Amino acid sequence: QVQLVESGGGLVQPGGSLRLSCAVSGFAFSYLPIAWFRQTPGKARELVAAIGTGADTTTYADSMKGRLIISRDNDKRMVYLQMNSLKPDDTAVYYCNVDYLGRKYWGQGTQVTVSS
Repeated sequence: QVQLVESGGGLVQPGGSLRLSCAVSGFAFSYLPIAWFRQTPGKARELVAAIGTGADTTTYADSMKGRLIISRDNDKRMVYLQMNSLKPDDTAVYYCNVDYLGRKYWGQGTQVTVSS
């Protein structure tokens, strides 16, 4: 059974940082790309960052490029998203995602609120 569990969200002031974590189980983790998405009420879920099976294969949304670092630890089955210089527009629920055997899997999400 594929499971993704996000953590690390919270309230942070503008300009602050957060590190999100995603614990993964139920599939051969090291063989699949993993992505982070975010969603705000009334809007579609949007890709934030993705990492391939190799740590040097990364993709970032233009809106957050230069402020994010996505990484993975295959031994611990974890994916991380370091977010820096956060802005109020970054407020959203952040989700971990994997496509496995033709199906998209999501975690429950973790709320990130950027506000003074």
